[in-house]
Amino acid sequence: MAEPFFYVDRSEILEGRLEEARDSMRDLAAFVAEREPQLIAYHFYLDEAASTMSVIAVHPDSASMERHLEIGDPKFRAFGALIRMLSIDVYGQASPAVVDRLRQKAEYLGGASLTFHTLQAGFSRLGHP
Repeated sequence: MAEPFFYVDRSEILEGRLEEARDSMRDLAAFVAEREPQLIAYHFYLDEAASTMSVIAVHPDSASMERHLEIGDPKFRAFGALIRMLSIDVYGQASPAVVDRLRQKAEYLGGASLTFHTLQAGFSRLGHP
């Protein structure tokens, strides 16, 4: 069984761009929901000050993340005028293609730090009561 793949990023919303960012969050979430049925979860969050946006995605495996990066790239690039990405954290075994695409994404959205975390122990009950 493939290992679940977790993605978390944090971005500063640029001054005066909050409403556009909110619209773009809703648009991207709808876009992904329609085109990526394999995705387990895909959520956007704002901090209390509505100045930092976080994205949390749960994929069944690295191949799902690779597909997400291919399909969503033009939409992600559109966020470049609205945010400065601060960090990307990946939990799970990433394919070389995912590593490469995430490095590119981190760079074009503001030079975010990119950290990969390796599973040491645990279990998932994704999709089970």
